[in-house]
Amino acid sequence: MAVHRVAMFRPYPFEVGQKIHIEEGPRRGDWEVIGVSDNRVRLKCPVSFREFEWSRFCYFVKEREIQEWPQKD
Repeated sequence: MAVHRVAMFRPYPFEVGQKIHIEEGPRRGDWEVIGVSDNRVRLKCPVSFREFEWSRFCYFVKEREIQEWPQKD
């Protein structure tokens, strides 16, 4: 049996009230989690206050302490 290097992913367990930063892609930037269901996540932009609901899409990469949130571009 061959041994292969495999990348493993796990859906991120969002919690209401979390402040998150998406580093890449069309949803990149700072968000606040305002709603969570088994299949959907509702996010609010802390700058424009616009709200969006999407299918769960994030996968955990890392968590760190940051001093400034939301971050300035």
